[in-house]
Parts: sequence; structure tokens; C-alpha cells
Amino acid sequence: MAEKEPKTYSRREFLKIAGATGAAVGLSAGLGGMLAACDEDEPTTTTSAGTDVTAGPEQGRAIKLGLCSPQTGNFAVFAIADNWYVAHAEEALKDGIVTGDGKQRQVEIIVRDTQSDSNRAAQIAGDLVLQDEVDMLLASGTPDTCNPVAGQGEALGCPNLHSFSPWQAMFMAQDAPPEWKWTYGNMLGSELTIECFTDAFEQSGVQTNKKVGMLFQNDADAQGWMAPNAAPMVFANKGYELVVPDYYSVPAEDFTAQIAEFKSEGCEIVCGTNDPPWLSNFLAQSLQQSYYPKFISSGKALIFPEAVLTYPNQGLGLIGECAWHPSWKIKDTLSDLDSAGLAADYEAKTGNKWTAAIATYAKLEWAIDVYKRAKDPEDKESVVEAILGTNGMFQQGPIDFTQDVDPTVIGGGRPHYNNVYNFFGAQQWRAADDGGIEAIVVSNAMAPGTPLQDSAQPMEYS
Repeated sequence: MAEKEPKTYSRREFLKIAGATGAAVGLSAGLGGMLAACDEDEPTTTTSAGTDVTAGPEQGRAIKLGLCSPQTGNFAVFAIADNWYVAHAEEALKDGIVTGDGKQRQVEIIVRDTQSDSNRAAQIAGDLVLQDEVDMLLASGTPDTCNPVAGQGEALGCPNLHSFSPWQAMFMAQDAPPEWKWTYGNMLGSELTIECFTDAFEQSGVQTNKKVGMLFQNDADAQGWMAPNAAPMVFANKGYELVVPDYYSVPAEDFTAQIAEFKSEGCEIVCGTNDPPWLSNFLAQSLQQSYYPKFISSGKALIFPEAVLTYPNQGLGLIGECAWHPSWKIKDTLSDLDSAGLAADYEAKTGNKWTAAIATYAKLEWAIDVYKRAKDPEDKESVVEAILGTNGMFQQGPIDFTQDVDPTVIGGGRPHYNNVYNFFGAQQWRAADDGGIEAIVVSNAMAPGTPLQDSAQPMEYS
């Protein structure tokens, strides 16, 4: 990867990005601090989709997209497919695109590593806007990445699209701006997760006492999950009782207190959202302390096989979020492939088993769709107008910003002016024929029309 030439900012530029970085990091729910954004070399990956365009429409300048990607650090599993889908898009768009003004344009994608750090995410987002002069920012994978990127987009007036993060943790955060002008999401909410988890529990035929032990670390995800209109509302509507111990701080090595409370309250179900290392510690200590719930479910820690394989018993029986699956067979908007074809392409080109991180490709599909419709792609107000006119099918399901805002509709709707829900389900990790593990869809409650592969099975303990 080539080294970038150092950039020295003028005093005016430095003051601008410094103020914006402070605002952006404020959106990451207390993960404060500010990194100086000047005189630092940044490793950068730049790809240009399309260099040879034959005579035809008038040529316009390239559209530049800035991808803020947690390629290293605790959230790297969310970005494991990023380099693959950037290469896929580069090939699919090699002849460029015709934008909404009728001009032929190349698409340049600049990838920067956030290192799974909110301060870093704010810094590189600012660099992408001020130094690289991108037209749009893209981000996925937990509030630690999305929130600071959104903060920079708002502060610097740059359209930005997000996925794979709770919408409440961004748009309903305590320090959120009163109005969001430049930030839009195809983001989940824990209400989708709980609709799918409870559907899986209830369709399994396994009787439980509906007591749920909620396990959270003290972070923005926990705040999003436990927002009044999120998980607590759905659980209450379905007659579940929640037991919520104090949130743990990381690094978390001892879960004795949480396990003891779950046991004393008779919790037959565990739920929450956790980073993989801490869920692994909880699972191991639950076995050591003879705590055997009938179902164990969690958010971000159970999406990807790379993480699940590190858990006790390879994570067999655990129930996680299904944010994308090859069986959905949704047509790719940039190529002739569908979801199953994309999974096969990923496996062939990376040598790894398909991963739900392929879902994050949908925001790039969305971005290209926006620029194909934007009447003036070089005017950011026109780009926002095109974002709000989106109504299409992408890898995480339909994105329809033409529908009315209705926070009472869970799934398939538009709970906030700046966000539309993505397709969602529940998956259970089972033993695969090849000796590994595979994700089996056990609820399609929030992904209508997609296949249901089996009913959930209770945990087995040897």
C-alpha cells in the first residue's frame, strides 16, 4: 500500500477540522477526545472504477466516495468483506456510470482504516472531506465507527450513508444535533432484533418462563438497545420479563455477578449485544458456574463465523442477528449476480467462507444509485434530494425513503426521517457437513419473502 505525501493544513483548515472532529467524536456516546488532524501520514487505498470510456455522453469529473472501514481492531470483522466488495464494484463499474445530469463519470473509492477507534474514525472522515475532497462518506459497523463519521458529515456538509449500526444510537443520542441534514441510514434497531429473537424462541416449540437476562457492556450499543422504543418495548409487548444487571466495563474478565443474578432470577434466556471477546468470557464462565439457559442470543457477537468459531463448543446453538444471507437471493444492482452469487464470488476470491459482512456492500450499491439519479452530482444539496428519493432493492432489502415516517411500524418502515429499516432475521449456529459451522435462518420475521430454513433448537450442554 503506497504511502501518502504528508499534508500541511493552513491555520483556517486546521481550525475547521479540529472543531468538526470534536463534534463528531461527541456523537460516539462518550468516547471523547480529539486527535489533531494535521501533518500525519495516512495509509490509504484508492481504487478508481472506470478509466477507459468510449465516445458517448459528455464526460464529467469523477465521483469520489470515502469508505471509513474498521479494517483492524475489535470491529475488524465488520470490514472483512470491504476490500472484496470494493474490488467487485471496481470491476462492475469499470466503464463508469451515467449520473443524473447525463454525464459519464468514473467512480473513485478511497478506503481508510478507522482502526476500530472512534477518535480515528472522526479524524479520517475529516481528512477524506477536507484533503481528499470526497463527495460522500460511507460507514458501517457499530456506533464507534458510524457516529463520528456522521458527526464529520454534519459538521463539514458532506452527505454520508450508513448501515449495520443501531439507528437510535445515532439519531436519538443525547448529544445528537436537533436536525440531521447530511446523514442517512439503512440501519437496524434492537426492536428488529428482538422481534426476530422472540419469534425464533416462540416458533421453536420450546417452553420457557420468559425471563430474559440482558447482558450489556457500557457503550452506545447498550443505550440504543435499551431505548424505550427499542428492546424493552418489544419484550414487554410479548410478555417477557427483563433482568438487567449493571453494565460491565471493558476489558471484562469476570462475569460472576451477572451470572449469579441470572441464576437467582431464574433466567432461561440470555440476550443483549456484546463484543466477541467479552461474550466468549461470559460463555466460558457460565459453563464453569453451571448456568445453562435454554437459549443464548446476542447481537453483534453472533453475526460472523470468524468470531463464533472462537467461542466454547464453536458457538453451536447460539442465536444471533441475520443481517444478510445467501438464501435471500436479492439481485445485485451492479452486476448479474444475486446474494448466492455474491457469496460464491466472495468464497472463490478470498478463500474464506461467506460472511454476513457482505451486507455492508449494500450502502455502496445505494450510493451508486443515488448518483445515477442526482440531477447535479457535484452539488451536495442535489445529492441529498436524490437520497431522499431512493426507492429500490439492495442487498439488505428495500430502501424506500419515499414512504412516510412512522416510528410505530417495526420492520420495513421508516422509523425516523433519516433512516429506513433493513431486512432482518435470526440465525442459529449449527454444525456444518464440512466440519465447520453454518448459520441457519430460524426467523424471517423482519425479512418478508425470504426463506425460513428451520426452527430454533435449545442449547445442548455436555
